[in-house]
Amino acid sequence: MADGVEEVTQNFKRLPWRFWIITLVAFINAVSFTIIIPVLYPYAKQFGLSDFEASLLTTAYAASQFIGTPILGRLSDRLGRKPLLVLSLLGTVIANLMASLAPFAWLLFGARALDGLTGGNNSIAQAIISDTTHPDQRTKAFGIFGATFRLGFVAGPPLSFLAQQLPTLPGGSSLGMSFIISAAIALMATLLCAICLPETHQVCEKFQLRWSDFKFDRISRSLHNPRFGRTFLVTFLSGFTFTIFTFAFQPFFLNILNQTPGRLALLFAMFGIIGFMTQVFALDPLRARFNIVHILAFMLAARGVCFLLIPAFPTIQAFVLITVLFAAVNSFPLPLIESILSLRSGAQEQGEMLGTNASFLSLSNAIGPATAGLLVSFGYGVPFGITGVLTLGVAWFALSLRQSVPANS
Repeated sequence: MADGVEEVTQNFKRLPWRFWIITLVAFINAVSFTIIIPVLYPYAKQFGLSDFEASLLTTAYAASQFIGTPILGRLSDRLGRKPLLVLSLLGTVIANLMASLAPFAWLLFGARALDGLTGGNNSIAQAIISDTTHPDQRTKAFGIFGATFRLGFVAGPPLSFLAQQLPTLPGGSSLGMSFIISAAIALMATLLCAICLPETHQVCEKFQLRWSDFKFDRISRSLHNPRFGRTFLVTFLSGFTFTIFTFAFQPFFLNILNQTPGRLALLFAMFGIIGFMTQVFALDPLRARFNIVHILAFMLAARGVCFLLIPAFPTIQAFVLITVLFAAVNSFPLPLIESILSLRSGAQEQGEMLGTNASFLSLSNAIGPATAGLLVSFGYGVPFGITGVLTLGVAWFALSLRQSVPANS
């Protein structure tokens, strides 16, 4: 046991210090993002928005991120990673300040759209990881990086609750204070990046903003790319099925299992802790023993089985056991997909490929919850059955990625 822990520790020490800086930036930014999640819906209701209109705030963010992320990724390949990352983080600061003091609903929608357009910093951060790590370290590095987002789910909601207890600003509200704290935390990430993070990418091309940077049909054409198309499709399908679950499990937990919102918050925290532990301590050992595509397909299949089991055993005890397993296997697909893309990308296309992949994920984030809302109208268990079957299909399709990944990966 001690030898295993020592081995993991030694592996972490081999990662370059710039990786740990960008991981810290990602964690701070994730906390900033997750602070908003618990208050976005009730904050929207303060503006007199209907339930459907409130749901469009999430769509506005995800759709804008879908548009903006590949542009930021391509520009980071030309201008360098650091200036685009700083610009992206500043966008989050400005957007949350706008949202906190918005007097009208349309300004709130504008703030969420701005945050989405400039919120493609994850793809830039992933490109920095690719710039600074050896290919053999990529899976481990992406796993640790992805784990920071789950840690944000642990820290963000409690900070949101504390923010609502603070004195409100003139013209603001207690819910709006969560946006203020989120902006302050995003500003911390901006300063950390600006002061401590060196440029990691050698710019080989003089900057010139091209019309092609705004031709979004390139995203759809990317599905026909022989090296990356199938991987992008797996990202979309995996994200689509997962976001159906993220909406559907909440009414199931509250209405079918008769649990409280407080216990739902504890469940989110449990997801974060388990996801972090499995990514940090299990991903790299599995990667060393098995083919990366086989791991991805297995974890997707296990996720699908969990979806199918949840409505079959509608008790709180069974739900907790199933979701513990789900939280563990769910931490693997995204960093594995990102690792596959990184291994197949050249130095001058890392930002664009990872940015395009993030756009497919953003598109799934915009479509999945709306689909779940429609399915829930037919019964709380219906979304689980449908997304379970779909996820098993995605796992089978993921095996086709073996054609584009070296056998020793």
